[in-house]
Amino acid sequence: MTGTSQEPSKSVIIDDIVEKIEATARRMELTDPDEGLPFLDRLINRIVEIVGVSVLVGIVSVVFMNASSRYLLNHSFSWAEEAVQMAMPWLAMTGVFLSVRRGTVIRIDFFFEKIPARIQPAIAYGGYALNIFILGFMAYVSLQFVMFFGGDVALYANIPVGVSTSALVAGTAGAAMAYLAEFFREWRARQRAKPDGSTRT
Repeated sequence: MTGTSQEPSKSVIIDDIVEKIEATARRMELTDPDEGLPFLDRLINRIVEIVGVSVLVGIVSVVFMNASSRYLLNHSFSWAEEAVQMAMPWLAMTGVFLSVRRGTVIRIDFFFEKIPARIQPAIAYGGYALNIFILGFMAYVSLQFVMFFGGDVALYANIPVGVSTSALVAGTAGAAMAYLAEFFREWRARQRAKPDGSTRT
């Protein structure tokens, strides 16, 4: 009797949790990720978003056209696969830039929260500085690569490979600047919070 009476309550709890998760997921999908940002920030994100969506639509269109032509006409375009490969870096880099700008980069805060609160800001600033340095260095190396090999022409697409590899420069440099902007935004927020904290004490 006891086991059977507890079973419905467990299933009700599980169903309630599932409904809450689904509602949260729907709300996150429908909510504007740039809501509350200044106009310039929203404009930058929208432009990069349009570029990423355009690249994705182009990739899907080329793949669909090539597959349809191969199936229906027994003919495939030799440049199709190469064009898709060259577009991929732009799709990836727009995603990286937007994930940094919108704070959706995967991170684990478990160990950070175990650090004493008084040194957390210093650790956070150090993390931002490290990210900026690494991404800036990657942008520099990518620029050197584009300068050396960007003029080479793709075998089938007949497009300079620099059109594709320049995405690495734009993406890493953009992500570094996004982290830099986030660094200063966080620093200013903490500076503004200091006088409030001092007045309370």
